[in-house]
Amino acid sequence: MTNSKNIGNRKINNKKFKDEIIQLSHGDGGIKARELINNLLLKYFGNEILNKLEDSAVLNCSIKKIAYTTDSFVVNPIFFPGGDIGKLSICGTINDLVTTGCTPLAISLSFILEESFPVSNFKKILLSTKNVLDETGLNIVTGDTKVVEKGSADKIFINTSGIGLVGNDINISPRKIKVGDKILINGGIAEHGTAILSCRKEFNFKTNIVSDCAPLSSLVDCMTAASKNIHALRDATRGGLASILFELARASKTNINIYENKISVKKEVLGICEFLGLDPLYIANEGKMVAFVDRRDAEKILQSMKKNKYGKDSQIIGEVTEKGKGLVILNTELGTRRVLDLYYSEQLPRIC
Repeated sequence: MTNSKNIGNRKINNKKFKDEIIQLSHGDGGIKARELINNLLLKYFGNEILNKLEDSAVLNCSIKKIAYTTDSFVVNPIFFPGGDIGKLSICGTINDLVTTGCTPLAISLSFILEESFPVSNFKKILLSTKNVLDETGLNIVTGDTKVVEKGSADKIFINTSGIGLVGNDINISPRKIKVGDKILINGGIAEHGTAILSCRKEFNFKTNIVSDCAPLSSLVDCMTAASKNIHALRDATRGGLASILFELARASKTNINIYENKISVKKEVLGICEFLGLDPLYIANEGKMVAFVDRRDAEKILQSMKKNKYGKDSQIIGEVTEKGKGLVILNTELGTRRVLDLYYSEQLPRIC
């Protein structure tokens, strides 16, 4: 007698997943694929919608604006201090969504697995993914799994999409940025990129640095509850803080001043950057939100950020000074001024 239950027209098994490595047959739609879905993926992500195992999820939404995002994750290594590719994928998707000020509603999760990838590692990734979902109250509502021949991928790639509902009183966009806006960030920079770098084989530093990878939906909720005068939000991932500021300055046709003494960089992070000739302003973060807010509400929003566990070290780091061509000026601790520009190529590849 098998241990199973019927959900809709599908039979969902509660058996243990016994295979120790990923096989090509886990992606061919046959018995092994069913075992992977029923006995492993649904174990971590099962819910009323996903358990139907339909080709498309049907969600009940109120009549509001909808935010939608998609992303792919190919980080190397897949396990790093402070997280792994699973945690990164969900945090990254949530953080992209909430730059619109939306309330995240649901996420899709798809895997490309390399043949012979250890199932024990896959389970670790699924568990860390589930932990973020549990913290935020979100569900995976649809997904897909493909298995490719050994050598055709690098262990595991993840693709996600996410949707959220945007309140009618929320209007956040770079086009809303105006002269006088204050620029805020919720803590120190460059921790994700240096954490990834520290555990790559070619470097393998001994360090206490951990990735700042975190879901920032609760932080943005605190901010929007404090004030609706938030003009733009952006998570400072690839390209780091400098690249994000440059993009927003160009998009809004404004010039920006930021202050080096207001931008927090941990000593250990700064030490690694100086040793390797890297600029922390251009190194990726996975738990940092940059906000452009009305100067009249800047202090109120800052205090709301400091009350959130992901915003205790929040700072006002600059302001929009004038209409212009999109210049970002760093006022250094030495009293000089430096124009920040885009890098020609990524300093650290495959960090997210």
